[in-house]
Amino acid sequence: MVEGVFARAFRSGLRPVEIGRRLVREMDDGRSVGVSGRTVVPNDFDVQLSDPDFERFAEVDDVLVRELCDAARDHARSEDYSFMGPVRVRLVLDDTRRTGTFRIIPHFREADGGVGAGSLLLPSGKRLVLTESIATIGRLPECTVTVADPNVSRTHAEIRPDGDGFIVVDLGSTNGTRVNGGRIDRHRLADGDELSFGNTVVRFEAS
Repeated sequence: MVEGVFARAFRSGLRPVEIGRRLVREMDDGRSVGVSGRTVVPNDFDVQLSDPDFERFAEVDDVLVRELCDAARDHARSEDYSFMGPVRVRLVLDDTRRTGTFRIIPHFREADGGVGAGSLLLPSGKRLVLTESIATIGRLPECTVTVADPNVSRTHAEIRPDGDGFIVVDLGSTNGTRVNGGRIDRHRLADGDELSFGNTVVRFEAS
């Protein structure tokens, strides 16, 4: 899941793919049943590294953390797991640890305000993690997601926290908001929903 460029960059010593494999194993080992009956797994991980490994990975910290988070989301999706909040991974220095060894400490952690996990995968490939704050979509630069699309209204739609999930609400836009091809005024989002604002499409992921 996390081979990619790292497999070429780190041909000896501790490799990111080893961390990725251990991380998904920690998810499997830590799974539990939530109040709603869903299988819930840890979503927050501290990866403890030795001093030399920590320094070595510092050069690619941002990319590695992003890849590990994506690996966790992909595994959760394939196993029908749920998260209590957004997926987070931190690389932590443990100067008592031997080079080439590492430890992952998993946590169950809610998002701020108690909302569930959710993110928008934008056309650029960037990911916007949703929080208890309302996210706005439109052409205005002050929108949370600014869309350079003439078919999108200045303030087109909002994504609001709702219980343990999120809803998308159209704000009376000229060309409407669509979810999976159907026009909506208000819609509770589910994992994998495709949201269309004019000609711009983003994907909602419940992770």
